Amino acid sequence: MARGRDRPYRGCRADRRLLVMRSTPSVLARLDGRYRVVKAPGVDAPAAQQDPAVAATVTRMLRDIEDRGMDAVLEYAKQLDHWEGGDVELDAAAIASSGDRLPADLRAAIELGADRTRAFAAEARSHLVDFSTEPVPGLVTGVKYVPVGRVGAYLPAGRFPLTASAFMTVGVAKTAGVPEVVACTPPQPGGGANDAVVYAAACSGVDRVFVLGGVQALAAMSFGLVGDGPIDMLVGAGNAFVAEAKRQLFGRVAIDLLAGPSEVAVIADESADPEVVAADLLGQAEHGPQSPAALVTTSAALADAVVAAVDRQLETLPTAWVAGPAWRDFGSVLVADDRETAAALMDDLAPEHLEVITTDDDWYHRRLTNYGSLFLGPWSTVAYSDKGMAGTNHVLPTAGGAKHSAGLSVSRFLKPLTYQRIERSATHELADAVQVISASEGMAAHEATATIRIAALDGVTPAAAASAGRA
Repeated sequence: MARGRDRPYRGCRADRRLLVMRSTPSVLARLDGRYRVVKAPGVDAPAAQQDPAVAATVTRMLRDIEDRGMDAVLEYAKQLDHWEGGDVELDAAAIASSGDRLPADLRAAIELGADRTRAFAAEARSHLVDFSTEPVPGLVTGVKYVPVGRVGAYLPAGRFPLTASAFMTVGVAKTAGVPEVVACTPPQPGGGANDAVVYAAACSGVDRVFVLGGVQALAAMSFGLVGDGPIDMLVGAGNAFVAEAKRQLFGRVAIDLLAGPSEVAVIADESADPEVVAADLLGQAEHGPQSPAALVTTSAALADAVVAAVDRQLETLPTAWVAGPAWRDFGSVLVADDRETAAALMDDLAPEHLEVITTDDDWYHRRLTNYGSLFLGPWSTVAYSDKGMAGTNHVLPTAGGAKHSAGLSVSRFLKPLTYQRIERSATHELADAVQVISASEGMAAHEATATIRIAALDGVTPAAAASAGRA
């Protein structure tokens, strides 16, 4: 079978320094002697780096689009996406008919993924409930969950159209109750949008779809040049320019997260099938030539078998032209002395996707804390989530972000708005303390808001109390 694009895979040498995604030197030093490297990455740099040239290009484009509006958007569409003119918005009929042009099995798979993702989001939403509490008589506090008003979703459709992206962004946002979700997707070489991507958006409840790609799409949604006004939140994956545009637009709008190249890591022991582990490592390496893939195992025999299996599978993989360089440059295999070391190494990596294939998956489930999403057991592969079949979201933190952040979920589209209601009976305790703290800070106006209420308890009118305070 052809490897694709005449780019043969060439195996790598494991003679570079250890660099597995974003390992912490202090953690590796603490674990030194408790693991060994079977395969190290072929480059001595992190997989994802901010390119100054990309940042400068995005800055220029955003300024230009903000200054010149839709004229600039369309110029970039012609220049970068080979847009040939016409209306950039798909009308309702075009959106509705997108599924008619798909094979029946693809259409059914898209419908299943959309339904399953929204069902999981609905279950998650049901656990986010408004509440109020009265910690002391007369003091009522609470939370009310309110959806974001307007969301813009970017739906990639480049080298590998990410059909399921709409499930995770459009569908989850609509399940959260977002009133308006607009989507942008880049035009295809023959013109128009990718029908599978549009149908996935239609099944997910999208309100409007625009055939725009890249930085110009994100700017158009953020600046209110498409849709019914500026969006409040921008979501969706994309290339380095899309990621940089999201970074620069953050603050003007909310974003889901800043994600780099897709990552996969596997913890496995002697019970794992090396062919399965190799296939799952390559499954994510296929996303791009900078996608890290790591195996941490307690079995030296498995480590060697997986390396051999990866090389063997790459010989016939049609996408070896992309998965091969990713494995060569960003692939790692480590053998840990015991499961405690394996877990410590993996928690330090904090990978986007983490598979566990061992005789005691539950132990790892209890022990591990840093990952975007966890896949337990030999029957659980990342692709089931990637394509929407598991129902969980595939928009996840990368580059160690799982140490402090979670992935996109229904909660991200909801604002937990707090409120409080204070009655007369609780005023003295609260106002006395606020008066003391404000006075210590020198914040006289804050102090007065409490003082005026204390005076009111004694029958002094607010006007009189305020006047006395100014005297």
